[in-house]
Amino acid sequence: MTRFSLLLASSALALTGAANAQNVDPNLPSYEAGSGVSGNLTSIGSDTLNNLMTLWSEGFRSIYPNVAVQIQGAGSGTAPPALVEGTAQFGPMSRPMRGSEIEEFEARYGYEPLPMRGAIDALGVFVHRDNPIECLSMQEVDAIFSSTRAGGADEAITTWGQVGLEGEWADRPVAMYGRNSASGTYGYFREVALFGGDYSPEVREQPGSSTVIQGTAADIGGIGYSGVGYATADVKAVNIRGADGNCYAPTAEDASSGNYPIARFLYIYMNVDPNAELEPLRAEFVRYVYSQQGQNDVVRAGFFPLVNAIAEQDLAAFGLN
Repeated sequence: MTRFSLLLASSALALTGAANAQNVDPNLPSYEAGSGVSGNLTSIGSDTLNNLMTLWSEGFRSIYPNVAVQIQGAGSGTAPPALVEGTAQFGPMSRPMRGSEIEEFEARYGYEPLPMRGAIDALGVFVHRDNPIECLSMQEVDAIFSSTRAGGADEAITTWGQVGLEGEWADRPVAMYGRNSASGTYGYFREVALFGGDYSPEVREQPGSSTVIQGTAADIGGIGYSGVGYATADVKAVNIRGADGNCYAPTAEDASSGNYPIARFLYIYMNVDPNAELEPLRAEFVRYVYSQQGQNDVVRAGFFPLVNAIAEQDLAAFGLN
């Protein structure tokens, strides 16, 4: 089994043991500055990770002022070609790399890109703050956003009355907001919430997570999906019915327990030669991410922090333990 496959296979198990609260694991080390760290770093990839990459970079640069970091976040799909072409040192992705993306990288370098798991994200299904809906099943989410209804619903859901709302809401049309196809969030939501089916052509595709939230907030009948870190007071997260029939919120506890069904790791991919040591600049950035300070940045960004066991696994994969 390859380096990538081993890490990916462990992700489902590690997620169950991830932090079940917004408190950072006290077993994570406090970051201590190294020596000889300077230079330029470029990150190209996920929009979902934009804010978090910015916070990590600011924290890192407060320790190493001679480091410059440039961040571009147009979508997870932009990360693999940037790593292949060598235009970025970091490729943040809100989904695992596809097999074809890994193969293209390996054809160029002779080894696979190496992922680090930087945080846990729950994808929230958001509605306008005045919408009285409290809980949706995964089948209902699928029937709202998809054209294929692979989850088994008999018909498409086009009005709020079809999910039980009454009065003035009964005939109110459902207006869907989502990400574009360059986004890892788009792909992950399709795989999990749409049961691998296809999006409805009525979904209004947005270039970023924040614009999904903005569109939903401005539309009384709106519903959209986004990482929980982008939520505002103008929207509310709908609880999602889990496998046990109960409704769960996109919280750290419910995401890490596996009860909330739309949760994932957020990745940062790197070009790491397995036969060479990682240079100090990137090595120290990785150490920073897996420190108390780095995981506090995760909380500040609205995501869920990792436990030390995951940090130790990934540091070992990078030869940094």
